[in-house]
Amino acid sequence: MIAVLVMSLLGATLALPPRDGGNHWAVVVAGSNGWGNYRHQADACHAYQILHRNGIPDDRIIVMMYDDIANNEENPTPGVIINRPNGTDVYKGVPKDYNSEDVTPENFLNVLKGNKEAMAGIGSGKVLQSGPEDNVFLFFTDHGAPNLIAFPESELHAKDLTDALQYMHDNNMYKNLVFYLEACESGSMFHHHLPKDINIFATSAANPHESSYACYFDEKRETYLGDLYSVKWMEDSDTEDLKKETLQRQFKIVRHETNTSHVREYGDMSMKNMTLLQFQGGKMNVPLTPLPPYPQVPFDAVPAPEVKLAVLQRRLKVARTDEERSEITDLIKQEFADRQMIRDTVETIVRKAALDEDQADRMLKDRTRDLTAHDCYKRAVSHFRRRCFTFNVYEHALRHLYTLVNLCEEGLPVDRITGVMDQVCIARN
Repeated sequence: MIAVLVMSLLGATLALPPRDGGNHWAVVVAGSNGWGNYRHQADACHAYQILHRNGIPDDRIIVMMYDDIANNEENPTPGVIINRPNGTDVYKGVPKDYNSEDVTPENFLNVLKGNKEAMAGIGSGKVLQSGPEDNVFLFFTDHGAPNLIAFPESELHAKDLTDALQYMHDNNMYKNLVFYLEACESGSMFHHHLPKDINIFATSAANPHESSYACYFDEKRETYLGDLYSVKWMEDSDTEDLKKETLQRQFKIVRHETNTSHVREYGDMSMKNMTLLQFQGGKMNVPLTPLPPYPQVPFDAVPAPEVKLAVLQRRLKVARTDEERSEITDLIKQEFADRQMIRDTVETIVRKAALDEDQADRMLKDRTRDLTAHDCYKRAVSHFRRRCFTFNVYEHALRHLYTLVNLCEEGLPVDRITGVMDQVCIARN
């Protein structure tokens, strides 16, 4: 999961205001860190380039990303990030508004709500200063789980995001807002949460119960360069006429071409006939010229939770020495062992917290339950991350958070749930 706020070195460029007046603002976020999550920051940088190239000035773009990829010791092209095989550098010129430990849910929400006082002395301090005639575009890419999207050290829950969006509406911080969200189970951030009457149109990479997909494996970098949904909307924006293409057409294209997950739409459907230009930029003084079509290359799509294992298996195939093969084989075995440990730990927690075996079996099997017990779930997830599995180390633990939804929806007291976590996870450690 990523949040990015972008500021350009060429801030004099003018953006075409919404048709009835106002300005365009954008927030771009990449919520992960680490080389294995290369694709999220690549997505975010590419999004910035689209917005910047099409005329949104950098003082109205806010970029939030960890910024540990471009100059990572594993990067064979230092200072360069690409978002497709043999692609152009998307890192050059990207503003560094909020990096490293500043990439947090709290900072993201304060940026959205225009809370300059809270952000004073943090990063660039930039926040949305949009008004009632302005259009806002949000793009977030990272890992996700039921009703949450991940950040490097914590997570943002659907209710808190919805509250922030409602605050923006109630305080006249936009005329229309578009939100594109890339994460596993990303639909759960909007399903039953996003109101239909606050002038927000949102799309998600996946429905509330499935994974999103990584794509474009790069052999030299030994990582995936993009995420399928993100790549699809951005490559479409790169090559289409933003003055003519509507939100509805882009949604249909992305939904059709992202055939590995179910891209979903939420919110105010009356906005779908608005053009991409009204959210993704548009220079007044320079004609918009779409880029030429991209050459066709294999997508190599893989479910996001399987990226780590898929990379190791690819490395094993091309290993040249017995020593290298042995080392990679050990890493694969460790990955399977970690997954089994997570499964066993979660099952033990559920069975100890449940009132009987039938209830436990039901909670372990049901992956599609809607969440209403938000406070219980938020406390349970936070406790699970702190006492059992840190998500940026054990990413596969995110796949089991549906059990915490079930524990809370069964009405089990949160103190009972966290108490069982203490017993089980302390014993494991």
